[in-house]
Amino acid sequence: MKKFPLYIIAITAFLASCTEKEKTTPKVIYEDAKAKPTAKADSSQIKIADLPIHMEGTKYLIHAIGDVRIYDGNTRTYGSSKTNSVSYAISNYNRFELTGYFENLKFQHIDSTALKPLTDKKIQMQTVTFLNTISDKTKKQILVYSLVDMDTNKDGKLDANDIKCLYISDISGKNFQKLSAEFQELIDWNIVEAQNRLYYRTIEDINKNGAFDKNDLVHYYYVDLLSPDWKTEKYDPIENGNKE
Repeated sequence: MKKFPLYIIAITAFLASCTEKEKTTPKVIYEDAKAKPTAKADSSQIKIADLPIHMEGTKYLIHAIGDVRIYDGNTRTYGSSKTNSVSYAISNYNRFELTGYFENLKFQHIDSTALKPLTDKKIQMQTVTFLNTISDKTKKQILVYSLVDMDTNKDGKLDANDIKCLYISDISGKNFQKLSAEFQELIDWNIVEAQNRLYYRTIEDINKNGAFDKNDLVHYYYVDLLSPDWKTEKYDPIENGNKE
């Protein structure tokens, strides 16, 4: 009987355990999924706001709100060198896009001191994009968001391991609404300026195995950005593309 060296057996066992772990950590757990479980609070985190940003051509300041993790045993004092080991930034701003991991935005008109929150829902935002080309062309100022709004894998927190979805709002944060369907993972989105439309794709876990893979279904949608209600329209470029 052929014998394998112990290190090969150990590596094989490690890879098998990794594979098994991947199989047991799906992105969606469907049991009681509609209950929308609430993420657990982390006692090592403190609430913080970034300094406001102003997107060119708008009349609003945007304040990103999020959490910073502070570990026990490490003293942190604001305004001293001791803060150097902890980053208090929760977002990054690149002209027309805000990126990071933050849980809310507050909007402030440049002529006001009032701050208005975007939402009272528990969410984790990843990108906030100002549609500057649409604004230049139509004067309609819109923000598009990619975010997580549900603990779909039921691990007690909202993060990149949950389903990402697509939202939209006015530049003031008003009319904040979801575009993508429940339990459909956002793949990507883009703007077609010639039509004043936002196109996006999602994927649906049709076999309900908790993962998004080649056996699942890709959906295609667009939104007329000039319409008052931003109603989503579904289309099928695969089927329609085969017809003359």
